[in-house]
Amino acid sequence: MIVNLRQIKPYPPTLFRSAQAPRSCCRIRSRRPGSRKAQPACSAGETDVAGEPFENRRQTLNKAAAVLLIFAAQRVKSASAEVEYVPATIQPNLAPKQGTFDPTDEDLRDAAALLQRALNAEEVQQEEALLTELITKYESNKSNWVPDVVGRAYGNRGNARSRQGKLEESLADYNTAIRICPWSGDPVLNRGVVLEALGQFEDALTDYRAVLAVQPQDPAGWNNLGNASAGLGRWKDAKEFYGKAASLAPEFAFSVANKAVAMFQLGETNESMREMRALLRRYPDFPDMRAALAAADWSIGKLGDAESNYQRLNDPRYRDRDWLKVNRRWPPKLLSAWEAFLDIKKVAVS
Repeated sequence: MIVNLRQIKPYPPTLFRSAQAPRSCCRIRSRRPGSRKAQPACSAGETDVAGEPFENRRQTLNKAAAVLLIFAAQRVKSASAEVEYVPATIQPNLAPKQGTFDPTDEDLRDAAALLQRALNAEEVQQEEALLTELITKYESNKSNWVPDVVGRAYGNRGNARSRQGKLEESLADYNTAIRICPWSGDPVLNRGVVLEALGQFEDALTDYRAVLAVQPQDPAGWNNLGNASAGLGRWKDAKEFYGKAASLAPEFAFSVANKAVAMFQLGETNESMREMRALLRRYPDFPDMRAALAAADWSIGKLGDAESNYQRLNDPRYRDRDWLKVNRRWPPKLLSAWEAFLDIKKVAVS
């Protein structure tokens, strides 16, 4: 399903009044391929991550500062037994006061610059290397800023590693970030995404509920709670959670998309298709909804409409049944309709 991860912010320019201001402190790289037409906030199959201490965090669904992307790391064949899972208790009251950090501390300035360079890296391998350099260089430093800065580095390195499919290594990084930054919810949210990729849906649910316990208005938390519920086949719960995410952030197109496919699974076909059409009016090049509507049209005998939507589908992954089942995780009913439609297409071509 479509999930949300967060990237830890570099420090705001006010911390270093004499330093050159970094690029927007909540900037997140968006990699939307394809058409320049209006598109939903993320595109299927890509990944980025974001997050920072709760007292400073703003919802990353803000149009100017956020990107919501599908977690596309390949699922491993067996669940992780290497990294121990310990439920998190998020304690925002423990967040450090950045005003107590010494802005003239050269080590702090260097660490913040390394963090900024990592977040601006063009290649994920470079991002991971820079974060590792930061951790190695400053983890043993005794200054009061170290837990905050090094915790950010661990959390973002976990993100970089997850994007490369290094899921168990990313879990270890998230666990460390959670331990040294117990005030931050974003490593918990991001750990939940990796747990989903490993098929540990109950543990993912626990992490998402921990995030929502301290941030009940977080749309990403509700959306991801829906994803984990869907992974367990709890489609009624999933629909409810996706709906909550959509109500909190109407611009979060993928929560509406997730809700639509959950409704289809529950037999609410007409309502589901209305949601799909509404999204496609806003985002004509939204491949997930274009393929889903084609499958739904075929399921109710509207073969011409199904063919029309199929012809407008510009993402080849939706012709890959394994990708839809394993990575996108469409619900069984919609997947079955789509596969039947593809079989008809295959026979027609042959």
